Amino acid sequence: MSTMLVSRELYKKSSKTQKIRCEICANYCRIADGSVGICRQHKNINGELFDESYGIVSSLSPDPVEKKPLNKFLPGTFTYSIGGFGCNMTCLHCQNYMISHEYDRFSRGIKITPETIVENALKYNCKSIAWTYNEPTIHLPFSKKTSLLARQKKLKVIYVTNGYFSDKSINEVLGFVDAFNIDLKSMSEDFYRKVCGADLDVVLDNIKRVYDEGKHLEITNLIINDYNDSVDEIAELCDFVADELGPDVPLHFSRAFPYYRMADISPTRPEILFKAREIAHEKGIRNVYLGNI
Repeated sequence: MSTMLVSRELYKKSSKTQKIRCEICANYCRIADGSVGICRQHKNINGELFDESYGIVSSLSPDPVEKKPLNKFLPGTFTYSIGGFGCNMTCLHCQNYMISHEYDRFSRGIKITPETIVENALKYNCKSIAWTYNEPTIHLPFSKKTSLLARQKKLKVIYVTNGYFSDKSINEVLGFVDAFNIDLKSMSEDFYRKVCGADLDVVLDNIKRVYDEGKHLEITNLIINDYNDSVDEIAELCDFVADELGPDVPLHFSRAFPYYRMADISPTRPEILFKAREIAHEKGIRNVYLGNI
Protein backbone atom coordinates (compact mmCIF):
# COMPACT_ATOMS: atom_id res chain seq x y z
CA MET A 1 0.00 0.00 0.00
CA SER A 2 0.83 3.69 -0.40
CA THR A 3 0.89 4.67 -4.09
CA MET A 4 -2.38 3.97 -5.88
CA LEU A 5 -3.59 5.12 -9.30
CA VAL A 6 -6.59 7.44 -8.92
CA SER A 7 -9.73 6.72 -10.94
CA ARG A 8 -9.67 8.57 -14.26
CA GLU A 9 -13.06 10.05 -13.38
CA LEU A 10 -11.31 12.21 -10.77
CA TYR A 11 -8.70 13.92 -12.97
CA LYS A 12 -8.22 15.20 -16.47
CA LYS A 13 -5.18 14.90 -18.68
CA SER A 14 -3.95 17.72 -20.88
CA SER A 15 -3.78 16.99 -24.60
CA LYS A 16 -0.81 19.32 -25.00
CA THR A 17 1.33 18.91 -21.87
CA GLN A 18 2.03 16.42 -19.10
CA LYS A 19 0.02 18.54 -16.67
CA ILE A 20 -3.12 17.05 -15.18
CA ARG A 21 -6.13 18.68 -13.48
CA CYS A 22 -7.02 17.00 -10.20
CA GLU A 23 -10.78 17.10 -9.56
CA ILE A 24 -10.89 15.50 -6.12
CA CYS A 25 -11.47 18.80 -4.32
CA ALA A 26 -12.47 22.35 -5.16
CA ASN A 27 -8.87 23.52 -5.61
CA TYR A 28 -8.79 21.79 -9.01
CA CYS A 29 -4.98 21.75 -8.86
CA ARG A 30 -3.10 21.73 -12.15
CA ILE A 31 -0.18 19.46 -11.41
CA ALA A 32 2.99 19.22 -13.48
CA ASP A 33 4.75 15.89 -14.02
CA GLY A 34 6.61 14.92 -10.85
CA SER A 35 4.76 17.45 -8.69
CA VAL A 36 2.00 17.26 -6.09
CA GLY A 37 -1.14 19.32 -5.48
CA ILE A 38 -1.94 21.60 -2.55
CA CYS A 39 -2.84 18.64 -0.31
CA ARG A 40 0.56 17.03 -1.03
CA GLN A 41 -1.11 13.62 -1.24
CA HIS A 42 -1.67 13.38 -5.01
CA LYS A 43 1.19 13.27 -7.49
CA ASN A 44 1.45 13.46 -11.25
CA ILE A 45 3.60 10.56 -12.42
CA ASN A 46 4.08 10.50 -16.18
CA GLY A 47 0.73 12.18 -16.80
CA GLU A 48 -1.32 10.01 -14.43
CA LEU A 49 -2.61 10.94 -10.96
CA PHE A 50 -1.53 8.78 -8.04
CA ASP A 51 -2.63 8.83 -4.42
CA GLU A 52 0.69 8.79 -2.54
CA SER A 53 -0.82 7.85 0.84
CA TYR A 54 -3.35 5.15 0.03
CA GLY A 55 -3.72 2.94 3.10
CA ILE A 56 -1.57 5.18 5.30
CA VAL A 57 -3.22 6.85 8.28
CA SER A 58 -2.06 9.07 11.11
CA SER A 59 -4.38 7.85 13.83
CA LEU A 60 -6.96 5.21 14.72
CA SER A 61 -9.17 5.37 17.79
CA PRO A 62 -12.62 4.44 19.09
CA ASP A 63 -14.28 7.68 20.28
CA PRO A 64 -17.66 8.74 21.60
CA VAL A 65 -19.54 9.99 18.54
CA GLU A 66 -20.25 13.23 20.41
CA LYS A 67 -16.52 14.01 20.17
CA LYS A 68 -16.72 14.49 16.39
CA PRO A 69 -18.89 16.50 17.31
CA LEU A 70 -22.16 14.81 16.37
CA ASN A 71 -24.77 15.14 19.10
CA LYS A 72 -27.84 13.93 17.21
CA PHE A 73 -26.43 10.96 15.27
CA LEU A 74 -26.28 7.60 17.06
CA PRO A 75 -25.93 9.37 20.45
CA GLY A 76 -24.30 7.38 23.21
CA THR A 77 -22.39 5.12 20.78
CA PHE A 78 -18.75 4.85 19.79
CA THR A 79 -17.34 5.57 16.36
CA TYR A 80 -14.04 4.27 14.99
CA SER A 81 -12.06 7.39 14.07
CA ILE A 82 -9.57 7.39 11.22
CA GLY A 83 -7.21 10.29 10.51
CA GLY A 84 -4.88 10.78 7.57
CA PHE A 85 -2.35 13.37 6.46
CA GLY A 86 -2.60 16.62 4.52
CA CYS A 87 -5.36 19.11 3.80
CA ASN A 88 -6.88 21.01 0.90
CA MET A 89 -7.08 24.26 2.89
CA THR A 90 -4.21 26.25 4.40
CA CYS A 91 -5.85 27.50 7.61
CA LEU A 92 -3.48 29.63 9.66
CA HIS A 93 -5.17 28.54 12.89
CA CYS A 94 -5.19 24.79 12.19
CA GLN A 95 -5.66 22.83 15.41
CA ASN A 96 -4.31 19.63 13.80
CA TYR A 97 -1.43 21.17 11.85
CA MET A 98 0.94 18.38 12.87
CA ILE A 99 -0.92 15.95 10.60
CA SER A 100 -2.41 18.37 8.08
CA HIS A 101 0.55 20.64 7.27
CA GLU A 102 3.78 19.70 9.06
CA TYR A 103 3.47 15.93 9.26
CA ASP A 104 6.98 15.47 7.82
CA ARG A 105 8.32 16.89 11.09
CA PHE A 106 6.00 15.35 13.64
CA SER A 107 4.11 12.30 12.47
CA ARG A 108 4.62 8.70 11.44
CA GLY A 109 2.24 6.86 9.17
CA ILE A 110 0.40 3.67 10.02
CA LYS A 111 -0.20 1.24 7.17
CA ILE A 112 -3.59 -0.45 7.30
CA THR A 113 -6.08 -2.12 4.98
CA PRO A 114 -9.77 -1.25 4.63
CA GLU A 115 -10.61 -4.73 5.91
CA THR A 116 -8.61 -4.21 9.11
CA ILE A 117 -10.26 -0.87 9.80
CA VAL A 118 -13.69 -2.46 9.58
CA GLU A 119 -12.59 -5.40 11.74
CA ASN A 120 -11.27 -2.98 14.37
CA ALA A 121 -14.50 -0.99 14.40
CA LEU A 122 -16.52 -4.15 15.01
CA LYS A 123 -14.06 -5.39 17.65
CA TYR A 124 -14.52 -2.18 19.64
CA ASN A 125 -18.31 -2.41 19.30
CA CYS A 126 -18.48 0.81 17.29
CA LYS A 127 -21.65 1.60 15.39
CA SER A 128 -19.89 3.71 12.78
CA ILE A 129 -16.55 4.76 11.34
CA ALA A 130 -15.54 8.43 11.18
CA TRP A 131 -13.12 10.06 8.77
CA THR A 132 -11.76 12.87 10.91
CA TYR A 133 -8.74 14.79 12.31
CA ASN A 134 -7.66 15.90 8.82
CA GLU A 135 -9.68 16.56 5.66
CA PRO A 136 -11.04 13.18 4.46
CA THR A 137 -11.94 14.29 0.93
CA ILE A 138 -8.31 14.18 -0.19
CA HIS A 139 -8.22 10.46 0.64
CA LEU A 140 -11.34 9.73 -1.38
CA PRO A 141 -10.23 6.44 -3.02
CA PHE A 142 -9.25 4.91 0.34
CA SER A 143 -12.19 6.29 2.33
CA LYS A 144 -14.65 5.15 -0.33
CA LYS A 145 -13.38 1.57 -0.45
CA THR A 146 -13.24 1.32 3.34
CA SER A 147 -16.65 2.92 3.81
CA LEU A 148 -18.36 0.59 1.35
CA LEU A 149 -16.94 -2.38 3.27
CA ALA A 150 -18.14 -0.83 6.53
CA ARG A 151 -21.66 -0.37 5.21
CA GLN A 152 -21.74 -4.05 4.23
CA LYS A 153 -21.17 -4.78 7.92
CA LYS A 154 -24.03 -2.46 8.93
CA LEU A 155 -21.70 0.29 10.13
CA LYS A 156 -22.62 3.92 9.45
CA VAL A 157 -20.10 6.31 7.89
CA ILE A 158 -19.21 9.81 9.12
CA TYR A 159 -17.25 12.61 7.43
CA VAL A 160 -15.86 15.43 9.58
CA THR A 161 -14.95 17.85 6.83
CA ASN A 162 -14.30 21.41 5.73
CA GLY A 163 -16.81 20.92 2.93
CA TYR A 164 -14.40 21.86 0.13
CA PHE A 165 -15.61 19.17 -2.24
CA SER A 166 -15.38 19.33 -6.01
CA ASP A 167 -18.53 18.72 -8.05
CA LYS A 168 -17.35 15.17 -8.70
CA SER A 169 -16.21 14.30 -5.20
CA ILE A 170 -19.41 15.42 -3.50
CA ASN A 171 -21.36 13.11 -5.80
CA GLU A 172 -19.07 10.25 -4.78
CA VAL A 173 -19.15 11.06 -1.07
CA LEU A 174 -22.92 11.39 -0.90
CA GLY A 175 -23.11 7.80 -2.12
CA PHE A 176 -21.46 6.30 0.96
CA VAL A 177 -21.52 8.83 3.85
CA ASP A 178 -24.43 8.85 6.30
CA ALA A 179 -23.57 11.82 8.51
CA PHE A 180 -21.52 14.98 8.16
CA ASN A 181 -20.10 17.54 10.51
CA ILE A 182 -19.04 20.42 8.29
CA ASP A 183 -16.79 23.19 9.58
CA LEU A 184 -18.25 26.54 8.51
CA LYS A 185 -15.32 28.72 9.45
CA SER A 186 -16.79 32.15 8.74
CA MET A 187 -19.40 33.97 6.68
CA SER A 188 -16.69 36.23 5.27
CA GLU A 189 -15.23 35.56 1.84
CA ASP A 190 -12.22 37.63 2.91
CA PHE A 191 -11.65 35.34 5.92
CA TYR A 192 -11.83 32.23 3.76
CA ARG A 193 -9.45 33.65 1.18
CA LYS A 194 -6.82 35.10 3.54
CA VAL A 195 -6.98 32.69 6.49
CA CYS A 196 -7.98 29.41 4.81
CA GLY A 197 -6.94 29.79 1.17
CA ALA A 198 -10.40 28.77 0.01
CA ASP A 199 -13.72 29.99 -1.43
CA LEU A 200 -16.66 30.49 0.94
CA ASP A 201 -19.33 30.06 -1.75
CA VAL A 202 -18.11 26.55 -2.56
CA VAL A 203 -18.48 25.53 1.08
CA LEU A 204 -21.96 27.06 1.39
CA ASP A 205 -23.13 25.34 -1.79
CA ASN A 206 -21.81 21.99 -0.60
CA ILE A 207 -23.44 22.37 2.81
CA LYS A 208 -26.79 23.02 1.14
CA ARG A 209 -26.27 20.04 -1.16
CA VAL A 210 -25.62 17.71 1.78
CA TYR A 211 -28.75 18.99 3.51
CA ASP A 212 -30.89 18.73 0.38
CA GLU A 213 -29.79 15.11 -0.08
CA GLY A 214 -31.25 14.27 3.31
CA LYS A 215 -27.99 13.35 5.01
CA HIS A 216 -27.56 13.92 8.72
CA LEU A 217 -25.79 17.27 9.06
CA GLU A 218 -24.28 19.22 11.93
CA ILE A 219 -22.34 22.49 11.60
CA THR A 220 -19.30 23.63 13.59
CA ASN A 221 -18.04 27.21 13.81
CA LEU A 222 -14.69 27.84 15.51
CA ILE A 223 -14.85 31.39 16.86
CA ILE A 224 -11.54 33.30 16.84
CA ASN A 225 -11.09 36.58 18.70
CA ASP A 226 -11.01 39.59 16.36
CA TYR A 227 -11.37 37.43 13.21
CA ASN A 228 -14.89 36.02 13.05
CA ASP A 229 -16.33 36.91 16.47
CA SER A 230 -18.48 39.93 15.65
CA VAL A 231 -22.13 39.78 16.62
CA ASP A 232 -23.11 40.63 13.05
CA GLU A 233 -21.13 37.75 11.53
CA ILE A 234 -22.40 35.25 14.09
CA ALA A 235 -25.96 36.41 13.37
CA GLU A 236 -25.35 35.99 9.62
CA LEU A 237 -24.10 32.43 10.15
CA CYS A 238 -27.14 31.63 12.30
CA ASP A 239 -29.42 33.07 9.60
CA PHE A 240 -27.80 30.78 7.04
CA VAL A 241 -28.35 27.71 9.23
CA ALA A 242 -31.92 28.63 10.14
CA ASP A 243 -33.03 29.78 6.67
CA GLU A 244 -31.10 27.48 4.32
CA LEU A 245 -30.88 24.32 6.43
CA GLY A 246 -33.57 24.49 9.07
CA PRO A 247 -33.83 25.10 12.81
CA ASP A 248 -33.27 21.45 13.73
CA VAL A 249 -29.74 21.25 12.24
CA PRO A 250 -27.37 21.18 15.24
CA LEU A 251 -24.92 24.09 15.47
CA HIS A 252 -21.68 23.85 17.45
CA PHE A 253 -19.70 26.94 18.48
CA SER A 254 -16.17 26.06 19.48
CA ARG A 255 -13.41 27.92 21.31
CA ALA A 256 -10.09 28.57 19.54
CA PHE A 257 -6.64 28.59 21.14
CA PRO A 258 -3.29 30.00 19.95
CA TYR A 259 -1.89 27.50 17.48
CA TYR A 260 0.17 27.04 14.34
CA ARG A 261 0.50 30.39 12.51
CA MET A 262 -1.95 32.15 14.82
CA ALA A 263 0.13 31.72 17.95
CA ASP A 264 -0.40 35.40 18.78
CA ILE A 265 -4.15 35.17 19.34
CA SER A 266 -5.67 34.73 22.79
CA PRO A 267 -8.12 31.93 23.64
CA THR A 268 -11.64 32.80 22.56
CA ARG A 269 -13.46 34.78 25.22
CA PRO A 270 -16.07 32.48 26.83
CA GLU A 271 -18.61 35.29 26.87
CA ILE A 272 -18.67 35.48 23.05
CA LEU A 273 -19.54 31.77 22.90
CA PHE A 274 -22.38 32.33 25.34
CA LYS A 275 -23.50 35.28 23.20
CA ALA A 276 -23.32 33.12 20.05
CA ARG A 277 -25.57 30.52 21.68
CA GLU A 278 -28.01 33.26 22.67
CA ILE A 279 -28.09 34.62 19.10
CA ALA A 280 -28.66 31.13 17.68
CA HIS A 281 -31.57 30.52 20.02
CA GLU A 282 -33.05 33.92 19.09
CA LYS A 283 -32.86 32.86 15.43
CA GLY A 284 -34.87 29.74 16.23
CA ILE A 285 -32.06 27.17 16.11
CA ARG A 286 -33.06 24.45 18.54
CA ASN A 287 -29.85 22.46 19.05
CA VAL A 288 -26.89 24.65 19.97
CA TYR A 289 -23.73 23.37 21.65
CA LEU A 290 -20.49 24.91 22.92
CA GLY A 291 -17.12 23.16 22.55
CA ASN A 292 -13.62 23.49 24.06
CA ILE A 293 -15.02 25.42 27.00
